This record gives sequence, structure tokens and C-alpha cells, in this order.
Amino acid sequence: MQSSVDVRNCKALTFDFFGTILDLGGSLKPHIERVLRRARSPASGSAFQEQWRARQRLEQYQDSLLMLGHSGYLETARRALVYVFELNRVRWSADDVAEVMVGWRELRPFPEVADALRRLHGKYRLVGLSNGEPWFLEHLAKNQINFEFDAIYSVNLAGVFKPHPAVYRSAAAFLGMEPGELLMVSSNSFDVLGARACGYRGAYVNRYSLPYEDSPYKPDVTVRDFNELADALRAPMSQ
Repeated sequence: MQSSVDVRNCKALTFDFFGTILDLGGSLKPHIERVLRRARSPASGSAFQEQWRARQRLEQYQDSLLMLGHSGYLETARRALVYVFELNRVRWSADDVAEVMVGWRELRPFPEVADALRRLHGKYRLVGLSNGEPWFLEHLAKNQINFEFDAIYSVNLAGVFKPHPAVYRSAAAFLGMEPGELLMVSSNSFDVLGARACGYRGAYVNRYSLPYEDSPYKPDVTVRDFNELADALRAPMSQ
């Protein structure tokens, strides 16, 4: 971990939600495993969730590249779920899909996130910048994360998914800031890469010791969790 980062010109932190603030695996796996047990599938809940996540990213890339209209985050998640059911030869129904998809509304934050956000609040403007639909991000912020962000920017406003440049550039314009005044915080390396390529600073929250992209657009700081992020950004301890 890099111990600190020069943030003298940084005015706002933009946060990815899915996998960065919110624990996808821990939240979704129980829903997945109930359906797999009922279907008597030998598939592992953990492996299934990883396949689902990877397929959803592909669905999002296809959505943006084909330009047939922005499907929305939850629709790409649904399509990816059906694909992974088929990939694992799970006998599924529309009710099974609906049951697992409920898990997205019940996503839980990682345990250290709330305290770290309080430490960062006031020192920086804290902004949600994520792939979800506006109503969905608002629900997660209010009811699951239980934190009032200074602003929330949904990629629906750009009409494409991250890491499309339009997302980061339009978010900067939305906030009335230069890209260099923003620092993207994400556990998804492609997200940090996309933001850095558009002039943002970048913080990579690497919870699982994953490799970064083979790219010159490196993060300004790499941390293991939000406590280390707050330390690196020199945020005071909560009272």
C-alpha cells in the first residue's frame, strides 16, 4: 500500500458502489445458493457469483458498444444471470431469476465503509459515480449504505456504462469541476483505468490482491480497504 497521496488539488472523491462500497459476493451468494440447492445443482455459490459478475461486465460492454439503447444495470445483471444459469446447466424458472435478483436491493456495505466515509466527509465532496440506475443508487445510498452523499451521478445520464469516457467527462461537467480535481475510488481496475485516462486521479481499493491493468494509467494510490483509503488521504479519525 502507498502510505499517502498528494491530494492538494483534489476537491471531490467519486465512488463506485458495486464491489467497492457494497459487498456483492457476501450479499448475493445466499440468494444464489438457495436456488442452486433447490435445483440440486453441484455448482458452487462462490464460483457462480464470480461467473455472474464477469458475464455482467461483458453484457455492459456489449450494451455500450452496440449502441442499441442503454439497457440499465439491473437488466444487464438479469441477462448475465440467465446466461450463467445456462452455463452451469441449472434448471431455472422466471421465479428463480426474480428471487436472486432481489438480492441486489439488499446489498450490504463492507463493514469499515461507514466510518471511513464519515472521516472523509467535510474534507472532500463525496459523490457516488456508479453504473446503477438513478433510483437504484438512491435506494442503496439511503437504505443500505445509510450515508448521504453530496451528489450521486448515474451512468444513465451519459447513456453508457463505465469505463466509457463519456461517463467520467459528463460527471465532471455535472459537478462543475475539472477532471483533475476528482479522484475515482473503485475496486474495479477497469474503472480506475477509465477515470485516469480521462484525467481523474485514481484510488484502487484492492481487497482481493488482484493484478492491475497492463496500462500506463496507474492508480495514484492502492489500498486494501476504506480505512487505508482514509489514512492515505490524510482524513482525521472520527470522534
